[in-house]
Amino acid sequence: MKTLMLSTSLLATALLLAACAGQPKSAPGVSASAALGLPEALPPPGMDEVALAPADAFMAALASQCGQAFAGKVRVDVPETPDSAFAGKAMVMHVRECRAGEIRIPFQVGNDRSRTWVITRTATGLRLKHDHRHEDGTPDASTMYGGDSVDAGTAVRQSFPVDAESVAMFGRQDLAASVTNTWAMEIVPGKQFVYELSRPGGRLFQVAFDLSRPVPPPVAPWGTPAPAN
Repeated sequence: MKTLMLSTSLLATALLLAACAGQPKSAPGVSASAALGLPEALPPPGMDEVALAPADAFMAALASQCGQAFAGKVRVDVPETPDSAFAGKAMVMHVRECRAGEIRIPFQVGNDRSRTWVITRTATGLRLKHDHRHEDGTPDASTMYGGDSVDAGTAVRQSFPVDAESVAMFGRQDLAASVTNTWAMEIVPGKQFVYELSRPGGRLFQVAFDLSRPVPPPVAPWGTPAPAN
């Protein structure tokens, strides 16, 4: 049996060597694939084909909705707050301004045009701030609060734990519950955008917007400069 196996192995080796010897040799400057009539292998991807960082992909997803407005509704409110400023109010987000590294999204609740979300690209990720204004355009006492993303996040979801500056401001305003805030945003272009606030202990608030159905853009938020004539 061993003799038969050895003979079979030697025969296979001889056939392989004969096949290799019969292959055409490539001419100078001609690849082995071309000499054999085979397609060339694809080159490795270039730098321009490398996937975007999650922060940049998230910003690009937001920017893809620029100029459009969308209606929203409260999806989660735990524990429920019946006296909430959002209860029973029409809500509209407007991806109004898209500049390099910054996107501004006014968030109108009923006739209240005081709120604008400001998302900025930083050296390490993204920053979310809440620009709150009075009807005359002056800043509210609680304004420009928010935080920076603490991890890479994803192209769909980014989270923003409260920063030290905001903690100090909430302390001055006797808003003790807010010093543990974490905000988050989720986007699937053409489908859904979600704004979220959470706190340890179970507090969770979410507003979901239907991106498949644009609505007429609302009036500019309070504090927006009038257009030049």
